[in-house]
Amino acid sequence: MVGDDGVARCSWSANDAEYRRYHDEEWGTPQHDPRALYEKLCLEGFQAGLSWITILRRRPAFREDFHGFDPVAVAAMTEDDVQRLLGDERIIRHRGKIEATISNARATLALDVPLEELMWSFAPSGERERPRAWGDIPAVTPESTALSKELRRRGYRFVGPTTMYALMQATGMVDDHFEGCFRAGG
Repeated sequence: MVGDDGVARCSWSANDAEYRRYHDEEWGTPQHDPRALYEKLCLEGFQAGLSWITILRRRPAFREDFHGFDPVAVAAMTEDDVQRLLGDERIIRHRGKIEATISNARATLALDVPLEELMWSFAPSGERERPRAWGDIPAVTPESTALSKELRRRGYRFVGPTTMYALMQATGMVDDHFEGCFRAGG
């Protein structure tokens, strides 16, 4: 879809300025920074059942409340912090997701391999056909299912296969920019 700025983008990003910025600057860009990967893992968990724009608009508050998604600082959070966050209208006030963010920080610190290495070991290899329409993009793949299973085995929560596929898209493990999008590789 060509936006009012004359640039061809994936259709989901065309009509909202924040979506456009996210699409143009972040989504699908290979991400290897462990802190950023932990953040994305947590935010994708918060997104479950909601629209991504809801999370994007609240991301500054999430970053503030969760200490910039520094796993060491988040792992040290207590029940008092959970109670405080449940009262913060700037974020998604879901006890399970808040507690999962804290327990996922602890799981991250307990890893025997770097988070980046673990996550990227599940990135699909080889070329795929570029999507032309929404129906060409899977919700779940064998790789996202395997990543979900491994993260759960290691104590992570809110990491289902669909959520992990969204994470793979967002962090550039897969490139699902539509054919014709200026960000489409190859």
